[in-house]
Amino acid sequence: MKLVIENVEKKFGEKQVLKGINFTFEKGKIYGLLGRNGAGKTTLFNCLNNDIDIDNGKFYIISDDSKKRDLDIKDIGYVISVPTVPEFLTGREFLKFFLDINKDKIENIKTIDEYFDFMKIEKQDRDKLLKDYSHGMKNKMQMLINIISNPNILLLDEPLTSLDVVVAEEMKEMLKGIKENHIIIFSTHIMDLAVSLCDDIVILSHGILERVDKNNLNSEEVKKKIIEALKEEEYHD
Repeated sequence: MKLVIENVEKKFGEKQVLKGINFTFEKGKIYGLLGRNGAGKTTLFNCLNNDIDIDNGKFYIISDDSKKRDLDIKDIGYVISVPTVPEFLTGREFLKFFLDINKDKIENIKTIDEYFDFMKIEKQDRDKLLKDYSHGMKNKMQMLINIISNPNILLLDEPLTSLDVVVAEEMKEMLKGIKENHIIIFSTHIMDLAVSLCDDIVILSHGILERVDKNNLNSEEVKKKIIEALKEEEYHD
């Protein structure tokens, strides 16, 4: 499966944020979408998720059998940087509610505790109110809901930036474990995080996406290229 972005443009007033983007993302990879704050990473995600309309271009899917179809909202799972959960429910109540209302859509449904085990949420935390969860635990719950939904494409908008080291490492290993059956696009402005987690790095600079050779993610030359691209954008802004 492939996600194809074809000539996508988006502007706000006089500022053109996305300038005719053309790019293809493939299943089985984690893509690091790297760009400085304000480069348009969240705008691109919001366009993909149909939260805002694009001015030109299109998104479409090429399936494993080479059939082409329009991108559907059901293809997308979107994890935002600031998790939003119903804080008046416990973790178990929230998960049970989600499973109950989506039981006809979820394949190979597991028990609630199996899902908690998968996301490494401790037993003593499962019946706490979500309002008493840490930021990292709320983020885990948000991620879990999206994984259970099993979308073709996971959009992750700065999901690890404010997590502690242990939780961040758990999340990274989990993403590596599920990537085979998904297209995962991981937005960040932290280069070392992208290099340690992602198969490919894509730079969003001046409204254009540019791929970085995945075989040279750890080379100083590639890091220098990324830094220069981001510095150059900052200068022009």
